[in-house]
Amino acid sequence: MTEFTKYQHVERVTHQECEGLLEGLCYVFPKIDGTNASVWIDNHDAICAGSRNRAISAGNDNAGFHAWVHGKSNLPKFKEFFRFFPEYILYGEWLVPHSLKTYRDEAWRDFYVFDVFDTRTGLMLSYDYYKGTLETAGINFIPPLAKIKDPNDENLLQLLERTGEFLIKDGHGKGEGIVVKNYDFVNKYGRQVWGKMVTNEFKEVHTKTMGAPEINSTLLVEEQIVRDHLTEEFIKKEQAKIVSASSIDFFDNSMIGETLGRVWYEFIREETWNWVKEHKAPKVNFRLLQNLVYKKTKEVIGV
Repeated sequence: MTEFTKYQHVERVTHQECEGLLEGLCYVFPKIDGTNASVWIDNHDAICAGSRNRAISAGNDNAGFHAWVHGKSNLPKFKEFFRFFPEYILYGEWLVPHSLKTYRDEAWRDFYVFDVFDTRTGLMLSYDYYKGTLETAGINFIPPLAKIKDPNDENLLQLLERTGEFLIKDGHGKGEGIVVKNYDFVNKYGRQVWGKMVTNEFKEVHTKTMGAPEINSTLLVEEQIVRDHLTEEFIKKEQAKIVSASSIDFFDNSMIGETLGRVWYEFIREETWNWVKEHKAPKVNFRLLQNLVYKKTKEVIGV
């Protein structure tokens, strides 16, 4: 039986989980800024939908995605797809407003598949394998910006500049970032993983290309970490996720505590390896670091 399965966490391309990812044929996709969603069929032949962390339903929806999947223009194509491929899970982005607001008007409130998971093998299918089946079913998917063998830092930076080509309004800049997939790669821990590079957060690659930045020695290491790794975009994205998962469509003061906790949790999970490497395993006062993260978060969300 296929049931809700949470999508894998995508690490930075510089993370140890992604060591070796760039060796071989890589597919580089634009990363879009909506809310993570999934579609599958259960053993009763019912079409199911999920958000980032849970199965959703008509009475417990997430930004209207369950209603959209089960709408009269969408449900038939999902039924037809899963009639042939009941063992697959479709993962994608449900494009509703988060921190990036520059998508074309017609792009909103649509589902864009970025991965197809085979529950029999426990692996993601390659783009070339699933592309034709989704086209036939009339299901939208995200095409790659490029296929490139052994990409280097310069290649990835050039592709970051091209993210405005997918769904973004003409003349409105770049998209959220890129995701690098090597379908032949399994990391040293035995996991199939992807790597991401976010447009507003590519300091590691920029440093390699342009040289190391000057460090203000008058700042505490905790202050340097927050200054260099906790961006306004990072905070707003977590804030938007909380609003999206709520029953209201705006940020309320009752969400402040959850936002602080979420930003702290995701910051430690996503950024620790980067600043540990940058500062050569520094001695860190985590209570102070947490207070500084809270302080900057409050400044960004306006409380």
